[in-house]
Amino acid sequence: MRDRLLPLLALAGAAFCYVATETMPIGILTLVSGDLGVTPAAVGLLITGYAVTVAVVTIPLTYAARNVSRRRLMVGLLAVLVLANLVSAVAGSYAVLLGARLLGSLSQAIFWAVVAPVVTAMFDVAVRGRVNAVVFAGASLGPMLGVPAGTWIGQLYGWRAAFLALTVLALAAFAALAVSMPTVEIRAGHAATGTRPDRRRFAVLVAVTTLSVAGLYASFTYTEVFLTGVTGFAAAALAPLLLARGVADFAGIAAGGWASDRWQRGSVTGSTAVLAAALIALWVVAESRPFTAVLMAVTGFGIGALTPALQNRVLEVAPGSTDMASAVNSVAFNVGIAAGSLIGAAVLDGPGARATALAGGLLTLAALALFLAEPLFVRRTPEVVRR
Repeated sequence: MRDRLLPLLALAGAAFCYVATETMPIGILTLVSGDLGVTPAAVGLLITGYAVTVAVVTIPLTYAARNVSRRRLMVGLLAVLVLANLVSAVAGSYAVLLGARLLGSLSQAIFWAVVAPVVTAMFDVAVRGRVNAVVFAGASLGPMLGVPAGTWIGQLYGWRAAFLALTVLALAAFAALAVSMPTVEIRAGHAATGTRPDRRRFAVLVAVTTLSVAGLYASFTYTEVFLTGVTGFAAAALAPLLLARGVADFAGIAAGGWASDRWQRGSVTGSTAVLAAALIALWVVAESRPFTAVLMAVTGFGIGALTPALQNRVLEVAPGSTDMASAVNSVAFNVGIAAGSLIGAAVLDGPGARATALAGGLLTLAALALFLAEPLFVRRTPEVVRR
């Protein structure tokens, strides 16, 4: 078991690099804009285009890579990530930078589809939730630490240095994985298919993922407007509040991974309920700074706990290969982000910023209701899993 710790940590490091790479332009937007002579909106498209590409190509690329050795695939994906960040660091034009970003997004699309089955195959099924939580913890640190660090480096040494630092980190993860990752035969082990395959349960789970993520992002996308315009926080308070939320997210991932190995359905139900309750409570007490600060952290904890719980459930009920099931769930996650942001924008232009929390809460509440109603949509067969 201990010989699998280094590759697990390397994959968590890779997850950090992928998320930090995707979100890095947020903190260096004006620096890139000024240097390359493009508008800030064009730099923003570096993030939008990245996310859209991931959503569009995840399923076809995962299917195309289904017969590739998992060790070779994971090492190759990290090599592409290193190259993408290196090209970003030396890009002399916006077109080259955009191309490098799209190259990175192709690598990320496959990574998130296959990493959970790969990690699951490396360990006993009894710790599936916890080992996947380690990878998600790395991803959680991406926006929490990666973006602020990249912003700081960019301000001191230029935006190219931020991408160069990501190149070094990705290279370290690549090297660690290349020397330590064992040969993983997913098709021959317990990670090949769902432990309790069920198409209808999986369909319900995909819908739950989309609704719950949409609920979060209907509110979270407009956090700055909510906190400054409704609650009355000063702009200087945003960074500490978001950091506290990120720490709570990290704690939620640890709790969700542990709980999902013991009470699989209960972990999804509980974390969705926490997220829904926190969002609706934010709408109720929006003008109270102390309560809002606490509830912001609770939303982080809720989505953090929900993420590994949903992934563990995917690996339980996947009707076909776990790779393709994870790919579908990844697409559902990205669709949820896009849909939630659009819904939040419509609410922001209508009832206003305060109502984004209510809209998010109602969407998440719908996800909870759907998950609780799952038995109505499936065949009456006993489900012998940890509740």
